[in-house]
Amino acid sequence: MSDLILFSERRLTAAEFQQLASVPAAVEWFANIDNPRTRRAYKNDLQDFCSFVGLAGAEEFRAVTRSHVLAWRAELELRGLAGASIRRKLAALASLFNHLLENNAVAGGNPVHGVKRPRIESNEGKTPALGDHQAKQLLDAPDTETLKGLRDRAILAVLLYHGLRREEAAQLKTGDLQERRGIKHGVWGAM
Repeated sequence: MSDLILFSERRLTAAEFQQLASVPAAVEWFANIDNPRTRRAYKNDLQDFCSFVGLAGAEEFRAVTRSHVLAWRAELELRGLAGASIRRKLAALASLFNHLLENNAVAGGNPVHGVKRPRIESNEGKTPALGDHQAKQLLDAPDTETLKGLRDRAILAVLLYHGLRREEAAQLKTGDLQERRGIKHGVWGAM
């Protein structure tokens, strides 16, 4: 047991232990979502569902059935939401119910399972792809005679060649790149 305490000798008090033991399963589920944007989107999605079906408290999740989920999906479609948004909302709800089932907070299975998601359309993305000519123009735009221009060209190259999002590129460190045979490669586990 002492092997588990690596960095600190601090122990929970009895009150802290009881407080953590009484944390609702839904709160645990939210705390386990690392990405703040995903957490915010899922929170909004679940608030939308709770508002639609009229849930006032966490204990009322026990009464949710597949019919409730199907009615919500139909309402989302009537609102004209994109298929990707509807899939994300259903995924958020399914993930929460999986966690609630694992923690015996609900019984009887996940009401989202078996609810069909909208099809993924190949042209669904809203961001148009750049053609080769456009990508070359973009890479040629910075003035490579200046240090700032070289930096900007390097950033653009990383974004274009690796398909990174702006936030992912902003978090890169020099150690995230390796050179093999004169070619720079991303260390994807670090990104």
